[in-house]
Parts: sequence; structure tokens; C-alpha cells
Amino acid sequence: MFTRRDFSLVAGASTLALAGCATGATGDPSRPLDAQESSVLQDAMADKAAPGMAAIVIRDFRVETEYFAGVRALGSPAMIAPNDRWHLGSDGKAMTATLIAKLVDAGALSWERPLSEMLPDLASTMQPAYRDVTLPDLLSHRAGLPENTADMEFFFSFHTDTAPKPAQRLRYIARCLQDAPIGPARGESSYSNTGFLVAAACAERASGRAFEDMIVARVFDPLGMHSISFDQFGAANEPQGHVDGRIANQQNDVNPRMFAPAGAMRMTLRDWSRFCIDQMQGEHGRGRLLHADTYRFIHAPQGETRTALGWGAALHPMNLRGPALTHSGSDGNWFALVCLFPETGNGVLVTANAAESMGGDQASVAALRAFAATVAAPFEESSSG
Repeated sequence: MFTRRDFSLVAGASTLALAGCATGATGDPSRPLDAQESSVLQDAMADKAAPGMAAIVIRDFRVETEYFAGVRALGSPAMIAPNDRWHLGSDGKAMTATLIAKLVDAGALSWERPLSEMLPDLASTMQPAYRDVTLPDLLSHRAGLPENTADMEFFFSFHTDTAPKPAQRLRYIARCLQDAPIGPARGESSYSNTGFLVAAACAERASGRAFEDMIVARVFDPLGMHSISFDQFGAANEPQGHVDGRIANQQNDVNPRMFAPAGAMRMTLRDWSRFCIDQMQGEHGRGRLLHADTYRFIHAPQGETRTALGWGAALHPMNLRGPALTHSGSDGNWFALVCLFPETGNGVLVTANAAESMGGDQASVAALRAFAATVAAPFEESSSG
């Protein structure tokens, strides 16, 4: 549970041996697939227990090919397919940051307004160190907030909470904002899911609408993303998350639904690619959601860090020529990775229906490395100037 992550893509993985998993690809039907390229996911899954994987390669702002391998669930013969939905974990944080940015562009929120003014009802009870925190601080993990609540009984109580989601989030962050800061605001990045829930609560108070309704109306629908689900599990015939060699339990292994702003959304890879392509187009003045300067702002590293708003800002990820936008996400049952190169409009998305306990993280990193090497040139320090 919770949403694990690594926005710098520093994890290593070697090329793995071929495994006997079913695989396929979709894209331009007239384009023959290179045999080595089509086996990347098979290679990545070798000697790992992850049941299935999928990937999309983006080139020149267009989906080039979608790949898939393995099965939707252990014990099921149903194979992974192109229209399957995947849990993106913390990769949804970039979507939350984009929603916040859209509200800033519309004048409903401000990058400079302090938290005590955005959530005045909580100003007297929150830690004094949080009162002047701003939205960029929250969305770049520089608010000094702990990663999550330490009270797991309190956290799991939201599985049975029947209040509207905004009320649940407000109850959750009211407790979290009383926790002592783990560092000063606007210092080093310290990963915090709580910061994104606080930002979502600010958006809900400013707009009077639930986060889920806003992000669908303001981000997903304009981009034609219609496969979105905020349920942690899909129907029996959809891919299932896995942990410890079994299908994940829908209560004990997952985050409550109120956790969505920090990363609890499922969608097809095609829909995820629509969002990613728009993020890259935005830096060229062709985005459909935000002002061009706003895209550049949310993609820019904050302070002396390599952390942007909902993104990692990598100069040379995996020793490839950047800059790049990166992130990984997992609730412990799924794993998802993204690496985008906005200057060229190239990128790679990778997902697995298992995470660390079954090697889904290692398989995803291996696949990402292999695909990314086909869309970005190697970084040569001597040519960097």
C-alpha cells in the first residue's frame, strides 16, 4: 500500500535472458516488428515472477508501437491486451500537478498563496512550519511534510469511510498537518504523498468540486482519455495487481480511494500516452491544457533539486541525452515507469502487474532501459559543452 516511487530513474537493471511468455505489439500494421525489439518484455520478465507487462514507445509526439506480454492474473489464461487498464501509482502525480496548474491558469489558485490562506480552517491547528508552504512546495516534495501518516489504523479507516471523498481527504490531512516537519520548506526534496493530498484539498476548497470530478473534466476529457477508473481493482477479466506471489487483496493490500491525488488511478496505456504527449507538446506551445509557460514551469526543477511539479527533471537519465521528465509509481501491487524527452517528442511508458516482491520493478526498469535506448541518443560528456 501507499505509493512507492523513484522519480530520478537511478535504479539499475541488466539485460535479462529470454523467457517463454506470450508477447505481441500493436501500432502501424504495415510496419514489421524487429524480432529483438518485440522480445524486450519477454527478456525483462525472465526469471521474474511478474505475470504480465505492457509498454508504449512514443516517437515524434506519436505512439509508435504498443507492446504486451504475459497474463492478466496468476492462474488465468487471459493474456495481456492493448486495451487493458493499468494502475499507475505515483505516475498519476503529474496529472494532479497538471490539474492544479490548470486552476492556477484559470485564476482559482495561485502559486504564491500560502497554505494558511488556502486552508484557513486548518491554519490554527497545522504546524507553524507549514503555514507559508505554497503549491509548488507541495507538488515538488519540498514542503517538509512526512511521506505518509505513521498511524496505519487511521489510514486504513478510510476503506470504510462513507463520507464524500473531499471530506475524507480533509480529515486525513488535518491529522497529517499536525505531524512535525521532517525538514525545512523549500530545502531538499523529501518525497511526500501527503503533499499531493494537501494540494488536492486546496483545489477542492477553491473550486467546490471533488478532485475526481475536476481532473476528469479539466484534464482527462479534453485529451480524450475515457478509460479512467479510480477503483483500485478492475473487473475479473482485467489485469490484477499482485504481491508476494498472489493476487492482491482489495482491502489489505491497496490504498483507500481518497488517496487518488497521490497516485491511485487506472487507465489504458493509450490514454496515459495521450497525457504524456500533451505534456511534451506543451513545451513547444502546442499543449491543449495549459499556457506554454505553465507547462515549462511545472517541468522545471525546483530550487537546487532535480524535482519538478509531479515529475522528476533528469538531465541525462540512464546515460541518455536529456533533458527528460521521469517518474515511477507503485502501490506495491503494480509498477509503472515513464521517461519522456520533450525536445524530440520521444518517450517510453512501461507497466507491470506486480511490483518489488515479484520483480516487477526490476523487469520494468530493464524494459525501460532497452526501449529508451531506441528513442534517445547516448549522452557523451565531451559533447555537452
